Amino acid sequence: MSRAPRSTTPASRSTTPVSRSTTTTFRSAPLSRSVPWDVHRLPAAPGSNFLVTGGNAGIGYFVAEQLAATGALVVLGCRDAAKADAAQASIRSRVPGARLRHLPLDLADLSSLTTAVRGLDLGHLDAVVHNAGVAFDDPPRRETGDGHEVMFAVNHLGHFALTQRLAPLLSAAPAGRVVTVGSFAARSERLDLDDLQSARDYRPKRTYGRSKLAQMSFGFELDRRLRAQGATVRSVVAHPGGALDSLTPSRPAIRASTPGERLRALPAGLVVQGKEAGAWPIVRAVLDAEVEGGQLWGPRVFGLRGAPRREPVPSHMADPAVAARLWDASVYLAGVDQELGFSSAGRRFS
Repeated sequence: MSRAPRSTTPASRSTTPVSRSTTTTFRSAPLSRSVPWDVHRLPAAPGSNFLVTGGNAGIGYFVAEQLAATGALVVLGCRDAAKADAAQASIRSRVPGARLRHLPLDLADLSSLTTAVRGLDLGHLDAVVHNAGVAFDDPPRRETGDGHEVMFAVNHLGHFALTQRLAPLLSAAPAGRVVTVGSFAARSERLDLDDLQSARDYRPKRTYGRSKLAQMSFGFELDRRLRAQGATVRSVVAHPGGALDSLTPSRPAIRASTPGERLRALPAGLVVQGKEAGAWPIVRAVLDAEVEGGQLWGPRVFGLRGAPRREPVPSHMADPAVAARLWDASVYLAGVDQELGFSSAGRRFS
C-alpha cells in the first residue's frame, strides 16, 4: 500500500506574541542561549517566507501549521489543489490571520520545477523545508515519467533539483536555510552507489530507507559546498523520530484518528510520538538562529520522541567520498548543472 507524497532568523525579526488559537498558543521567545528552546513559544517571524514541500499532510502539515503561527508567509508545495485548500482551511481555523499560499509542485516531474519556482513570485525565500515524500510497502517497483524509481525520484532527486532552482531566492534572504527532512530509517541503511534506484534488487522498505539516506547525505554535502564557496545560505538536516498517525492530534480536514486507534496506540506513546511533535525538530531547524549548517536535529529521547535536540551525525550519512559520488550521479540523473547557483556573501541576487 502506498502513502501519498507527503532559518535562520534575521536579527530584525520581531518577538511579539503570536497566537494560534484558544486551545493552542505559541508565544514569542527571545533567541538567546539563556532561554531554552520551547516548542510552544516560537520566535515571531513576520516578513519571512517559508516553503514546505508536502505541506498539505502528515509531518509537513504540522510544520506548516507551526510556522504559520510565527506570522511568516508559508507556502504549501504540493500537487493536489483540493488537498492544499483543505490544509490551508485547517491551519486558518487554528491560526487566525495565517498567511498561506499553495504552490503547485510535482517533484516526480523534474521538467516542471523551473515553472513551479517562477510561480512563487517572491523576492526572497528564508527557508525551504524538503519534506515531501512517498513510500511504498509492497512491490512492484514503480517509475516516474522520467524513468526514475519513484521513491528515489521524489524523496531525493526532486528535492536535489528544486534546491538549485531556489538558489537565487534563498541567496536573496538575509540568511537563507535549506532544511532537509530525513528519517530514523536511514540509520540502518547504506547507499549502493551502483544501484541507487534499486533496479537490480528492489525491496520497498529498504529502497525507502536508502532514498531518505540519499536526502540526508545530500543535506550534509550541500552545507560543505555552501561553506566552501562562502555562501550565506546554510543546509541543516532534521528528522521527526517515530511519528504515528494514531498518536497525532486530529485535524478533521486532513486526518482524524478514531478513539479505538488512539487507545490502541497508547503503549507505543512510551517510545514514539505523533506527527505534531514530529514536526518540532524541523521547525527548530528553520527558526532557531543558533542552529548551524551541517547539523542534525531530532527528538531528544533516543531519537524517537520528545523535544528537539542536536544529534551526532552518523559517519555513513556524511561520508564525503560517498556524498561526492551521489552528488555527481544526481546531477546526471536530474539533468541539472554541477554548480550550486548560490551567491557568495556580498554578492546576493537582487
